[in-house]
Amino acid sequence: MKKVLLPLAAVAFVANIASAKANNGSNLNYVPYVGLDYVYSNVNAKNLRPNLNSAAINIGSDYNRFFSTELFYQFSDTSKKNSSTNGKVKTSFQAGGLDVYGYLPLLCDRDLALIGTAGVGIYDFRKKYSNPYVKDGNDQGYGYRLGAGMFYSLNKDWAVRAVARYVKLNEVKDIDHMWEYSAGLRYTF
Repeated sequence: MKKVLLPLAAVAFVANIASAKANNGSNLNYVPYVGLDYVYSNVNAKNLRPNLNSAAINIGSDYNRFFSTELFYQFSDTSKKNSSTNGKVKTSFQAGGLDVYGYLPLLCDRDLALIGTAGVGIYDFRKKYSNPYVKDGNDQGYGYRLGAGMFYSLNKDWAVRAVARYVKLNEVKDIDHMWEYSAGLRYTF
């Protein structure tokens, strides 16, 4: 997944900056940004409830003060839990995808805003078992993301945001959904 997402992110980032510079004199307010988020994930898995810490790198574009799109790549640490049937289980995941953000400004210049977000991602879960009779697993599927949060501009370049998000996982064995809570920093060009 890294072989596809990292080049895609680099191309999107360069295209965002080039397009923003080309539209500088037009009526479009097309502004690229990059961000880094800390994410706490509470995963609802069969016989197990792993809690994972992860980092998410994102690149996106603000189109106006009400709307933006964003590509993200997220990677977690490893959660070690005891399973009632399989011994110790080590769980981790990686994800990448696209989110759409809507903003409801609470102040005139969107310095403070409520956020609504929806998106889709590809999730790759890895499970390692201490029980030698249970095969380690690597399972991939789609995650449909829906969330809400707050956005605050520190100045014209830097902003912070916090988002709570529900992720419904599809085609991932033994994992139904998860809740994610993120806080992050972003830089606007």
